[in-house]
Amino acid sequence: MPHSLTPRDQLIVALDYPTAAAALALVDALDGQCLWFKVGLELYLAAGAPIVTTLRQRGFNVFLDLKLHDIPNTVASAVRSVSSLGASLLTLHAAGGPAMLAAAAEAASATPDAPTLLAVTVLTSMDNTQLNSIGVPGTPADQVLRLAHMAAAAGVPNLVCSSEELTALRRDLGPSPRLVVPGIRPTGASTDDQQRIATPAAAIAAGASMLVVGRPITKAANPAKAAEAILHEISGL
Repeated sequence: MPHSLTPRDQLIVALDYPTAAAALALVDALDGQCLWFKVGLELYLAAGAPIVTTLRQRGFNVFLDLKLHDIPNTVASAVRSVSSLGASLLTLHAAGGPAMLAAAAEAASATPDAPTLLAVTVLTSMDNTQLNSIGVPGTPADQVLRLAHMAAAAGVPNLVCSSEELTALRRDLGPSPRLVVPGIRPTGASTDDQQRIATPAAAIAAGASMLVVGRPITKAANPAKAAEAILHEISGL
């Protein structure tokens, strides 16, 4: 993990919108403060590849959060397909297993301009009850560590995790993996549908590489000021 990241390198704003126009209006409202934007399923299914191209043409970095989860051949083909778009990061579910992850890693290594792959461990909306209901015993932290070790062994060391697992992951995996953390809520903000959350400052202190922030910025009366406040939290000001 690079140690010279600035707060602007560490903040990813989630463009969780149903249209490209709405997403780009938010980008404009941020007035160049943010360098990274997340394109997730909602926006990608509505706007398609052109939204990624547009953001790249404007000079922004794209976190393409598609959470790929299918048979190994299909996921490997998907990795090759999206590589031409210019996204810097791409997610896939660690729960797809070692064969799927290894196929994705092999496809990425053999494809020019492939994004860095991130293995999603356990969604931040899931707590013990949710996890146990799908047949996974133990705590989310147990499962995150299990999946993280498996993903690293399969060639995908970079992860999406909650803030609660950061200390254990850094202890086990060291400083190199990129750990991207959603479920970030500034002090006093609503938790919405997230279960495992943290403030920006706490997540960075615990070892997060990058933070994904959505509603605290996108639903703010002044998104640029909300983003600025989070950048200040990240920097410790």
